[in-house]
Amino acid sequence: MEKMVNKLAIDGGSKAKTTPNIPMYPGGLEIGEAEKKAVMQVLDDKYLFRYYGPSDVESKVKLFEEEFSSKIGVQHTLATNSCTSALICSLVALGVGPGDEVIVPGYTFFASCAAIVAAKAVPVIVEVDDSLTLDPDDVEKKITPRTKAIIAVHMRGVPCNMERIMAIASKYNLKVIEDVAQSTGGSYKGKRLGGLGDMGAFSFQYHKIITAGEGGAVVTNDMMLYERAMSYHDAAACWRPGGPEKRFAKARYNGELFPGVNYRMNEISGAILRVQLERLDGLLAQMRQNKSRIKNAISGINGIEFRRLNDPDGDTGIVLILFLPNPEITGKFAEALKAEGIAASSMHNKSVPDWHVYSHWDMIINKWTATQEGCPYTCPHYLNKGGNVQYSSDMNPNTLNYLGRSLHIDIPAQMTGDDCDMISEGILKVAKAYL
Repeated sequence: MEKMVNKLAIDGGSKAKTTPNIPMYPGGLEIGEAEKKAVMQVLDDKYLFRYYGPSDVESKVKLFEEEFSSKIGVQHTLATNSCTSALICSLVALGVGPGDEVIVPGYTFFASCAAIVAAKAVPVIVEVDDSLTLDPDDVEKKITPRTKAIIAVHMRGVPCNMERIMAIASKYNLKVIEDVAQSTGGSYKGKRLGGLGDMGAFSFQYHKIITAGEGGAVVTNDMMLYERAMSYHDAAACWRPGGPEKRFAKARYNGELFPGVNYRMNEISGAILRVQLERLDGLLAQMRQNKSRIKNAISGINGIEFRRLNDPDGDTGIVLILFLPNPEITGKFAEALKAEGIAASSMHNKSVPDWHVYSHWDMIINKWTATQEGCPYTCPHYLNKGGNVQYSSDMNPNTLNYLGRSLHIDIPAQMTGDDCDMISEGILKVAKAYL
């Protein structure tokens, strides 16, 4: 009789992993006394709004912006209330608007695409390659005279091929926004992500590497872009050079002041993020160590291919992604791993809606808009430029193929060495049976 230890758990055998799965909230699970102390300091100071409060207290949001700039290696950081807000601010600051097209990958959280529509521009959805980030070849194919910018999403913790993307942008005179929502602290060829393009957008939502529950940031090395983003995120009302008392000062240059919105970060979030930022490098080191341990243990299995990394040293280590031969095996493999006690999932199931996969973006594919006029798709500025973007759920077959064959296992920083070894054991066990 086959030993229970070798028999798959899905067939009645013993589980490979006997410890609980840890949720993927790297920074969130580290919330402790330091964050509590930082929040209580804000409340004790009674300084809750960054632009005015007790004169002897410095804004925690402002301090976080300065510290984040230093960490990322950029000149300017603007804290916002979400990454979606940061993306919209970046698009507006760059002058993206009616009549423009913006390239975005077909594998990213829907907000990357929705931000383009919010900025009154038209999304052009392109393929990802085997890194699951923008395919530079398809980017270049889909550039038109209407293309204004590229959103390079560093998806699932790894960098895009920024060397090629920046070369393409230079060739066609395009702007580049880095979406670093899932990759805070990652790098490309020794430079932190967010500082390679014209602007970068970050997320501090609870699932992200460091967190304040919600929150975001815009980064740039261009003072004018920073000021335009600052004006837009604050309705051009409170922020002005020289402080709030200068808020009614006239514009210093054409394009500095225009009606905006309220995307400001609050002081409590800023205080929490200052503490979380101190945890960032330690979280990254632990996730990278955990991922390396698992990869080393399972390398060389026939039928399993690791996701390609554009810069292995810049990977944040938040997730292990494996390519299997076809979607059917991927689905079976994922179910078998779940039975083994491992929180694995296949990354694209046509029957399960996923806001990260373009084929489920019904609002974009059907061009649904908030009003009947149908802008930006029917905007005369767009139509007069010959714009007529078309979408379909199968328009990016390479993307769907890669995702259909992808197996996803989160790598929380809080995993122990034993957790990693049991995950490796489970993968080897299922691979022996299915591949």
